[in-house]
Amino acid sequence: MKKALLLILTALVVQSCATPQSEISASASEAAKGSLPERDAWQSALQAGAVQVSWIASFKDPQLTALVEEAVEKNLNLQVASANLDRARALARQAGASLSPTVDLSSNANRSGGVESSANNATALNLGLQVSWEADLWGRISSGAAQATLSAQAAEADFLFAQYSIAANTALAYFAAIEAHIQEQNSQETIRLLERTLKIVQAQYDEGMASAQDLALTRSDMAVARERNQALINSKSTGLRSLELLLGRYPSADLVIRQALPALPAPPPAGAPAELLERRPDLVAAERRIAAAFNAVETAKAARLPSLSLTGNLGGASSDLSNLLNPANVAWSLGSSLLAPLIDGGRRLEAVNSANADQQAAIAQYADAALNAFGDVENSLEQGEGLAIRLSALKESEAQARKAYTIAEILHKEGESSLLDLLTVQQRLITAQSSVTSMERASLQQRVGLNLALGGSW
Repeated sequence: MKKALLLILTALVVQSCATPQSEISASASEAAKGSLPERDAWQSALQAGAVQVSWIASFKDPQLTALVEEAVEKNLNLQVASANLDRARALARQAGASLSPTVDLSSNANRSGGVESSANNATALNLGLQVSWEADLWGRISSGAAQATLSAQAAEADFLFAQYSIAANTALAYFAAIEAHIQEQNSQETIRLLERTLKIVQAQYDEGMASAQDLALTRSDMAVARERNQALINSKSTGLRSLELLLGRYPSADLVIRQALPALPAPPPAGAPAELLERRPDLVAAERRIAAAFNAVETAKAARLPSLSLTGNLGGASSDLSNLLNPANVAWSLGSSLLAPLIDGGRRLEAVNSANADQQAAIAQYADAALNAFGDVENSLEQGEGLAIRLSALKESEAQARKAYTIAEILHKEGESSLLDLLTVQQRLITAQSSVTSMERASLQQRVGLNLALGGSW
């Protein structure tokens, strides 16, 4: 008994020599920060302040908000990610349970006697309580539990970023479907104009006022317009099906959506690059994996050192159930075992080397993810500036085309220009309107991408 207590005290003293979790966490954090270049502000923008939250609401589109909520609730890929998160949490709790003693209850009954006579038959009853506990020498078990907990935290951050991504993809699919509908309407209007143009050219050709080349070119334009219209119809159906798949619905392309793009919201404040590391869920996940890798190294190192296990048994044996727990029939035992690795062919050493390699890989993966995230923000900020200039130019083009159409309409009414001239100008106006629609959708897409890159909550 005294020897067992001495071993317990020795184990507690040795356990106190294990590397504290605070030191491991600090080392992991330092390694993560040291892998990145320093940057105080974004190159492509001057915006500052807190990153916008609930950015889906900034589009002021109730249908979009409802669709995003439906996607986050019912998307099948998110359901898989949620199950994986539950599994990671369960593994973390399982690893943490290794720090606690295990208690098992055992019982058995045996009956023995002669074959020809039952007079000497006897029943032996046994009831026992078994307790075992492995002392966490060198922090091996606690490091393993911390590794599992950090891995679960990484899975939580991955799941959160998956939700952000689903929200963003739902918004992108929604905008694409709306644009396809608008472009289809523009295409049908173009076909109607070309049909009128073709009638005029055909009549002119019949009267010898137009050449066969003019007629052939007009028919060619008509064929191209019809091909484009069919492509837009297919694009609209594909966009609706993509959106329905994100929502977890059957892809029947019968989802009814609004027929106009929402207004472009103001750009969100970008904050600072350093804030992105703590805000964006995928980077948080990568940083947690570094910390988990550091704990894995500690676990591998501690596995090369001796381990101590304590066991205890308390049980009773009797032929009579009523006397089974009688103190006279109860016995106890307490034991300990010390296991010190001697020769394993280098297996444990290579486990340390492998853990060190995984640690370096986790640091490099974090740096790569962070640099890509910085690139996402910089590209999106620069793209926003460029799209604003392009959209302004296209709107000016549309305004001038509308002005030209108004003039052509007046001239046609006064008989100073032909219907063919009027239709030509009108077609240019429709083309300008189509270009503006495409740029408006690209601008909305940029806002979605920027919010996702900044780690803003949907």
